[in-house]
Amino acid sequence: MKLIILFVVALAAPQLSYGAPTDFDSSEEDIVPILRDDRVHEEDGRFNVDVETGNGITLSQGGSPTGINGSIIQAGEYSYTAPDGTLVHVKFVANENGFQPESDLLPVAPEFPHPIPAFVLEQIAFAAHQDALDDDSDSHSDED
Repeated sequence: MKLIILFVVALAAPQLSYGAPTDFDSSEEDIVPILRDDRVHEEDGRFNVDVETGNGITLSQGGSPTGINGSIIQAGEYSYTAPDGTLVHVKFVANENGFQPESDLLPVAPEFPHPIPAFVLEQIAFAAHQDALDDDSDSHSDED
């Protein structure tokens, strides 16, 4: 009985396919040529990669091992054209401090110290007043 239930469950399970998509149209318009692909990998772990595609994507990066936990410090830049036509150019460093991109298009946090809104200052003053009242009432209860 268990074998029959297992067989029915197996038949009802979705059939996954890992083959090429059947609706893929490989027309010449979809093919983006690789104009440049230069890669250098040294035996000591250093590397350089320079790639440029026919649709304007560029990538240039290099790296070297740090000797700390086998990690690699990388630096480089990439660029592409966004769907709205904006040219995106990003320079980056990736090291023990994480990935650190730089671009005019990335959001920037407000400079600190930034102005504190009046309602926030009022709430801080109110909380300080309440704390003072609480301290005063505690000192009176200690005298009893």
